[in-house]
Amino acid sequence: MRYIIKIFDCMCLSLLWLVCCLPVVTAGAATTALYATVYRYIRKGEGYLFRTFTGAFRENWKRSTLVWLVMLAAGILLGVDVLVFRTLALQGQLAGKLYWLILLLAGLWITWMVYAFAYCARFHGGVKDALRGSLLLMLLHPLRALTVFAPAAAGILLICMAPGLVSIVPSVSILICSIILEKLFKLHGSGESVNQSKGESL
Repeated sequence: MRYIIKIFDCMCLSLLWLVCCLPVVTAGAATTALYATVYRYIRKGEGYLFRTFTGAFRENWKRSTLVWLVMLAAGILLGVDVLVFRTLALQGQLAGKLYWLILLLAGLWITWMVYAFAYCARFHGGVKDALRGSLLLMLLHPLRALTVFAPAAAGILLICMAPGLVSIVPSVSILICSIILEKLFKLHGSGESVNQSKGESL
């Protein structure tokens, strides 16, 4: 019964995240709130799902939105590059060999986003702190970064192949990522985040 309840909670959380992502500009705050709720409510059993999510959404709205806009701009640029260099590769042009490098950068971009929004969910600081801190953590531990990329990329692929899975995959994917990232945060002596204590008072 406990696991059935957890699955139901993951479904509710994924749908809540999806609704909050629909305006697009709110996707960053929604993803930060998703991570915070997975960590506090799903994993630690603290608080209430809706209250935890909305509290984290409001608390991290400004910083997460600015981080998201930076990531979105980078993602659009990478998306255009992927299309251009894929075309060049299919045409057999020499520049087309850069296609694989662009794909690698796209993978790094996906991973960095997970790190960045997890960082926003767990720590205070400005936009530069979130971007720089998350990037450094990712680059300092490339193997861990690969294990974060795997569930994130798998989640994206699953949703692309079966859109209905968006009702549960986001929460499960972030849940797996959080297990890896929380160990990394503790490894660097971060302990409990200041966002944690602030979120509990909401």
